[in-house]
Amino acid sequence: MNDGSGVTHNSAAYGSTVGIQAETVHNSNVYFVHPDASPQEKYKVGVRYLEDGVPSRARDMISEAIANGHDNAEVRFHWVLAMLSGRAYDDLGTDELQRLQRASGLLGTYPEGEWKDALRVAFELLAMLSTPDGETGRVLERLRALSPSLRDTILHHLDLVLTGGLKDSLWAENRERAEAARFGNGRVQRVWAYFEPDPIGPRALPPRPSIAAAAREALPLRAGLFVVTTAFLCVLSLVADPAAAAVELLVALGAGLTAAHFGRRWWLQEHRLKTKKRVFQVPHPRDPASAGDGFTNQVRHSFDHYFSVRVPYGLAPYEWLGLTVDIRESLAAEIAVLYRESRIGVDRVNWLIRHLAEDARDRHSKGTLFDHHHQDQTPAGAKALCVVALGALGVMTLALLATVASGAGASLLLPAVVAVAGAVWSGRAAGAAWLEARGEDHRLAEETREYQEQLAARQAAYQNWKSFLEATRPSEQEMETWLASDKTLFVDEALHHYQLTWRDLITHTILVTPARPYKRGRVKGGPWRYSRYSFRLFLVTQDGVREVSSEFDFTDAKRGNRQRSNYRFDALSSVQVTERSETGYDLELFLTNGPARNIRVKDADAHQLAPDENAQEIAEINLDAAGFIHTFRLLEGIAADGKGWIERNNPKNLPSFHAVG
Repeated sequence: MNDGSGVTHNSAAYGSTVGIQAETVHNSNVYFVHPDASPQEKYKVGVRYLEDGVPSRARDMISEAIANGHDNAEVRFHWVLAMLSGRAYDDLGTDELQRLQRASGLLGTYPEGEWKDALRVAFELLAMLSTPDGETGRVLERLRALSPSLRDTILHHLDLVLTGGLKDSLWAENRERAEAARFGNGRVQRVWAYFEPDPIGPRALPPRPSIAAAAREALPLRAGLFVVTTAFLCVLSLVADPAAAAVELLVALGAGLTAAHFGRRWWLQEHRLKTKKRVFQVPHPRDPASAGDGFTNQVRHSFDHYFSVRVPYGLAPYEWLGLTVDIRESLAAEIAVLYRESRIGVDRVNWLIRHLAEDARDRHSKGTLFDHHHQDQTPAGAKALCVVALGALGVMTLALLATVASGAGASLLLPAVVAVAGAVWSGRAAGAAWLEARGEDHRLAEETREYQEQLAARQAAYQNWKSFLEATRPSEQEMETWLASDKTLFVDEALHHYQLTWRDLITHTILVTPARPYKRGRVKGGPWRYSRYSFRLFLVTQDGVREVSSEFDFTDAKRGNRQRSNYRFDALSSVQVTERSETGYDLELFLTNGPARNIRVKDADAHQLAPDENAQEIAEINLDAAGFIHTFRLLEGIAADGKGWIERNNPKNLPSFHAVG
C-alpha cells in the first residue's frame, strides 16, 4: 500500500513468503560510457563506480584509461583504491600483485602534490602488512596529515588490508564519522524516493471522432421532402377553407416553433448527458472476467486507497467512498484503457491516480464535483411547454385534415393524409439529423476543451511529481555512504559484544544480501540497492569464526532478527555457490555439526535489464557490491585448510611494498 509519500507498506510478518514488492531501474546516464569516450571520461566513470561501491567496474574503467595514456598521481591513486577496495590481500592474484609493485615504483615520477602524498600513504599502508604494529606511528602521522576527504577515502577502501594495530588506532574516529554520516542528508525522509519508479507520462482520453458530417449529408433530402409535403398540405387546406386554414396554420406554426425551441434544448441536453457517461465497462472484482486483468484490478484498488486517504473535510472515508463509487469506477476504467497496453505496473501510474483523487476531493470542497448533474438537466417547465406544443401541433394537424375533408370533399382527404404522414416522417428525420449534427459539434468542442484541460492539468501534476522525485531521490554516492556507515557501526557493535579489538582479529568480512520482503532499485549500469538488507559478519580469530547476522530496514537503519553463532575452523566442512538463472545466486555453508545453511546472495534480474546491458556484467556488479567475492574466498579457504589457513595468510609471508619517491 502506498501512503502518498511514495512509500509502499506491507503488513506481512517476518518469515512469510512475500518477496519483492516493487523494483525499478532508473534510466540514469551516471555510468554511461560512449564507445568513443576519451580516457579522461572513462576515468571519471571509474571513479564514480568506486565511490558508489562497485570497485570491480572501477578497476576495469580506470585500468583502461591508464592503458590509453591517462596516468598521473590522481589516476593512479584511485586505481590503487579500486584494486584493494572490498578485497583482502590474499584476494589479489599474482598478476595484480605485480602490477601494484610496479605502480609503487612509479611514485617518484609524479610531481609533488596532495594526490602524490595520498598515493604514497596508500603504498605505505600496504607495506605495514609485514611490519610490526609498533612501527605504524610514522604512517599514521602521514595519514592524518592528508585532507579529511582523502583520509576517509583511504580508510574506507583499504578496510580489509589494514593491520589490526593500525585499525585500532583509527577505529574510534572511523566510528564517529559513521555515526555522523549515518542519517546525514535527510536519509529517513529521502530513501523511499530511490525505490519509487519513474512515473510514466500523462495521458488523457482524446475526443471521439464526430459523426456530424454523416448527419448533414442526409439533411437536404429530408428537409426538402418536409418542405414539399408541408406546402402541399397548406395549399389543400387553404383551397378548402381559407379563413379556417389560416388560423389553424398560424397556431400550428406557433406550436411547431415552440416545440422546436424547447425540444432542441431538451434533446441537446440529453445528448450531452449521454456523452458524459463515457464509462468503459470494467469487470467487477467478483466477475470471473476480471480475474485475468491484474492491471485493471490494481488500478481499481489504487483508486480505492487514494480516495480513502484524500477525503474532503467533514466526511468519513467510508462516506466519501460511498459517494464516489461511480466516479472511481469511471476513472479506473479510463486509466486502465489509457495505460494497459504499456504493460507497466500500477506503481508507475500512481502519481496520476493520486492527482485524480486530490482533484475529486478539491472539486467536492468547492461544490463543483457533481455540477454536470445540474447542468445537464432540462428544467421541468421547458419539458412541459415542449410536450404541450407538440400536443397542440398534433391537434392542429387533425384540424387541418378536417378542414380539407369538409371543404374539398373526400377526394382530397387521402392526399392530405399522405402529405401529413410525409411531413411527420420527413420533419422528424430532418430534425433528428440537424440535432445530431449540432449535438456532435457541441460534443466535439466540449470534449476537445476537456481533453486539453485534463492533459494540461495532468502534465503539470506529472512535472511536479517528477521534479519532486528528482530533488528527493538520493544519489548513488549517498546510498553507498549510508550503507557503509551501517556496516561500520554493525561491525563496531559485534566487536563490542565479543569484547574484541582489531588486534584480536586475523581478518573479517561482511556479506550484504537482500532481506525479504523488500523493494529494490538501481540506476542503469549500477548495482541493486534494497529497502531491507541482511548483514552477515564473519570475524576470524585464532579460536575460530564468530558469525553475526541481522536484518536492517534501510530507511531508518532499524534492526531485527539478530543471530549469533561460533564455530571452530574444522567445523566448516565446505562452501559452494549455486547459480540459478531464474532465482539468482545462493551461497551454501556446510558445517560438520549441523544442517547446510543456504544464503540467498542476490535474486535474478535478467527481466530488469536494459537492451544494452549485459546480464553477466550486471550479476558481477551486484556480487561485488554485496561483498560476495571476498566472503566466498575467505570461507572457502577456511573450509579447505582449517586452522592451517591462518599460517598460509600470515602477513609476514606476504611480499612487501616500498613507496619510493
